[in-house]
Amino acid sequence: MKYCLSLVLFLLITRLVARAQTTPVTAFQDYCAHQSSAIKTLVAAQQYSQALAKYTEWHRAYDELDAATKQNFAGLPASLYYNEACYHSLAKDRAGAVRAFGQAVGAGYKNYQHTLVDTDLDYVRGDKAFKQQLALMRARGDYRYILQQAQRGLAPKGPAQLPAFTYQPASEPQLVKLRQQYKLDSIAGAGSDVSQAINLMHWVHSRIPHDGQHGNPASRNAQDLLTVCRQESRGLNCRGLATVLNEAYLAMGFQSRFVGCLPQDTADVDSHVINSVYMPSQHKWLYMDPTQDAYVTNELGQLLSIAEVRQRLIDGQALLLNPTANWNNKVSATKAEYLDQYMAKNLYQLERPADSQRDLETRRAGKVIHYVRLVPPAAYDAQHPTRTWKGNDVTIVTHYTTDAAAFWQQ
Repeated sequence: MKYCLSLVLFLLITRLVARAQTTPVTAFQDYCAHQSSAIKTLVAAQQYSQALAKYTEWHRAYDELDAATKQNFAGLPASLYYNEACYHSLAKDRAGAVRAFGQAVGAGYKNYQHTLVDTDLDYVRGDKAFKQQLALMRARGDYRYILQQAQRGLAPKGPAQLPAFTYQPASEPQLVKLRQQYKLDSIAGAGSDVSQAINLMHWVHSRIPHDGQHGNPASRNAQDLLTVCRQESRGLNCRGLATVLNEAYLAMGFQSRFVGCLPQDTADVDSHVINSVYMPSQHKWLYMDPTQDAYVTNELGQLLSIAEVRQRLIDGQALLLNPTANWNNKVSATKAEYLDQYMAKNLYQLERPADSQRDLETRRAGKVIHYVRLVPPAAYDAQHPTRTWKGNDVTIVTHYTTDAAAFWQQ
């Protein structure tokens, strides 16, 4: 079945509900819901030409929006064109399906894996022009393929010496206070180190809702973030959630760091931040995502590190997502959408701070923060192995490397 238009609209509207909405945005949301309902009825009756006429109206309404309103619906044209391609195909209109599919790709439609199995497009799947557009989509939207291509043929590169990685001890006074104030020992439980790490992730996920539409508070340590969220009944973005979990891990004596997961497309701001925590019993780092309450195993049930998840995506090996993974205790996460699409996209580059410590990213005049970024060989710029950004309240130094062993060193 094709990618459901109602799901596209749900995702678009979900991204808007926390925003201060203007009248044009609200009005167009209502219009989209009306068009979607009308098209669903027509398609159920196999009245494809009438459904396609509704899409023409929909495009016209979108084109008439002002620029500010359009920004709230940036992904809509691509989804509309894709659905048009499906309905042209179902109506046995080869030329119309190929044309609409090309328009979808040109507008930025990237769901390559879904397109491969969408039976609505079977009528045109053998068409030469369709195959050409599908190849373009693969280069932009088959994230496993992009990872594979980026890794080929080059030896590790990077600065002669990366900054040493450090982890603040649990004896730091504010970490001790965090541990006591929130009774982290009780939350972690008396089980294995792995069960403790998972329990702490569950706690952060359940206590703080994810809110990707707003920035985090200025004071970015676990105590202050937890306090603000409680007092203002608000959430945090993925970086804020990972910061709280990281400091909870440090307070409990675990070596831990948060890891920024970044896509190939520098214009794509939809990146992610998760945690990597070292488990002595496993002799390895483990993947923990407090936003999705997620961890990952192989086919034998063995928990995996971020590096292993990334490599298995590249190699096409089995990955299993814990069945309780979810967003805000409302929407269950699926392996296909979360790992094969979202994380495969965002595991192109990885970035972590050199110093894992409390209050790391609270900005103050004169503060310098060092990060190390792991990039694929194809993305490494030998002319700029280190880059510095200076602001009024912080200086950020990023050290680039393609050496995964150096990046993941304990």
